[in-house]
Amino acid sequence: MSAIVNFAPYGGKEAEVVKALEADIIFGRLPPGTRLVEDNLLARFAVTRHFIRQALAQLERMGIVVRERNKGAAVRSLAPEEVQELYAVRELLQRQAALMIPLPAGPELIDRLLAIHQEYSKHVDAGHLHGIHETNDEFHLTFFSACGNKYLVESIKHYMFLSLPVRAKTLADRHALHTSREHHRMMIELLRGRDSWVLAQLCVDHIQPSKTDYLARVGAATHGATEPTSARRATQGLIGPTS
Repeated sequence: MSAIVNFAPYGGKEAEVVKALEADIIFGRLPPGTRLVEDNLLARFAVTRHFIRQALAQLERMGIVVRERNKGAAVRSLAPEEVQELYAVRELLQRQAALMIPLPAGPELIDRLLAIHQEYSKHVDAGHLHGIHETNDEFHLTFFSACGNKYLVESIKHYMFLSLPVRAKTLADRHALHTSREHHRMMIELLRGRDSWVLAQLCVDHIQPSKTDYLARVGAATHGATEPTSARRATQGLIGPTS
């Protein structure tokens, strides 16, 4: 099995800002389109403007923030066609990686995934959103690392980050989390067998609920649904990010 992916490529004060803003985006406190005003961030974080700009640059590289000249930074907003294209790439990458995992998998991988799955389940039962997000991503990146191609795994990781605005809401949905946990259990069981095609299809099916939910919400908004006042004001940049 290849080495475990490094889940924290940045460090220090910049990391604190990145992780805080990433969490706000993931858990919906900063909806898509929200402006990230440097002065507001300086008031929130005890860092220099340099660290704020470095953090925004890191979030831009991750694909969850966009920066435009004379407009500043904002949480990335995905149109329905972008979501469809993004998930088409995720499906291709994850199917191929799953097909490349040697089956049956070795006990080291199985034991590692079981340990992560147990930790993930604890966070799900406790409703701990940070833990759910972190252990979910750790599970998938550990799983796909078994394909043995680090460039393929890095691509999967990149598109996982790009899809954060899409995946965010399902992290707090009890039904979606129950389905996710069952899929994780099934993935581990399939690693014990020899049917790569069934495993690969499960990896594709696993990412569909978040896409379907996001597209349904975008469709509802397009057909006249209104955002709560606080969300609408945040999108217009009238309120600052919350901690």
